[in-house]
Amino acid sequence: MFLLPTVRTRKGPQCYTCGGMRSRKAEPLDGAKLLEYALRTLSRQAMSIADLRTRLCRRAAEPADVDAVIERLKEPGFLNDGRFAESYAAARLENQGFGPMRVMQDLRRKRVASEVAQTAVNQTFEGTDETVLARQYIERKFRGKDLPVFLAEAKNLAAAYRRLRTAGFSSSATVRVLKQYAAAADQIEETDEAAEE
Repeated sequence: MFLLPTVRTRKGPQCYTCGGMRSRKAEPLDGAKLLEYALRTLSRQAMSIADLRTRLCRRAAEPADVDAVIERLKEPGFLNDGRFAESYAAARLENQGFGPMRVMQDLRRKRVASEVAQTAVNQTFEGTDETVLARQYIERKFRGKDLPVFLAEAKNLAAAYRRLRTAGFSSSATVRVLKQYAAAADQIEETDEAAEE
């Protein structure tokens, strides 16, 4: 068997070829240590029940310990998908300015239940004008550019449309915003409607 050469660092052996640390198999944890691991993990980063369950399954000595730890964390409220979804949706709206579809997609990726995610997104975006939010997003992403001149080019207009759609804004809100800067936005709307049919 051929082993890659390593160099010693303070953290441990490091691979010359990729610069990454060699993987060490973590020792399986019993119930008490698994609870400590879960608390340390949650203190660093909030996560959904499903994501935490996946992490715990990788480290548990006994699979039954995972369910016990999850139930123990749910009782005092350390683990709550509803609260996680609400805070995650609010952070994505306030910090990145994403639209509701993107936030919903991200919550699904974090494996939050659909109805819990939909409720959180509805509460977060209640009273928010999607068109205003999309305009703020596009102005922030293309700051320093004269938007009417920049979006006069078809390729830039298409790029702005894709960027807004990727950020989670509806097609109608995206086209309304782009119409404020470019008359050719009508063509994108017609193309988008033809593609949806």
